[in-house]
Amino acid sequence: QVQLVDSGGGLVQAGGSLRLSCAASGRTFSSYVMGWFRQAPGKEREFVAAISRSGSNTYYTDSVKGRFTISRDNAKNTVYLQMSSLKPEDAAVYYCAAASTLSVVREPVRYDYWGQGTQVTVSS
Repeated sequence: QVQLVDSGGGLVQAGGSLRLSCAASGRTFSSYVMGWFRQAPGKEREFVAAISRSGSNTYYTDSVKGRFTISRDNAKNTVYLQMSSLKPEDAAVYYCAAASTLSVVREPVRYDYWGQGTQVTVSS
């Protein structure tokens, strides 16, 4: 079992930055692929970024490439999402998730555990 707690959301102006954090419980954090997803009102949950178990490989959806950076600190059982050059269309509830897969996956259904979500609001 893994429990995930998301934090770091808030209100930011367009062009600004935020860093989301996701703290995981348990001693097996490094055995999970970690991902960030987001869901805007009336839309489906969408993949944002994911990172391999060691942190050596990262993947992003096209719309955030070059602006967002996912990272993890296995010693601290934490995964981060650094978001820069934020746009109004980035506004959503952001969720971190953990997948007990060997390789990085993008589909929400492949993830076993989810955080409670943290709201990101971007004003234009």
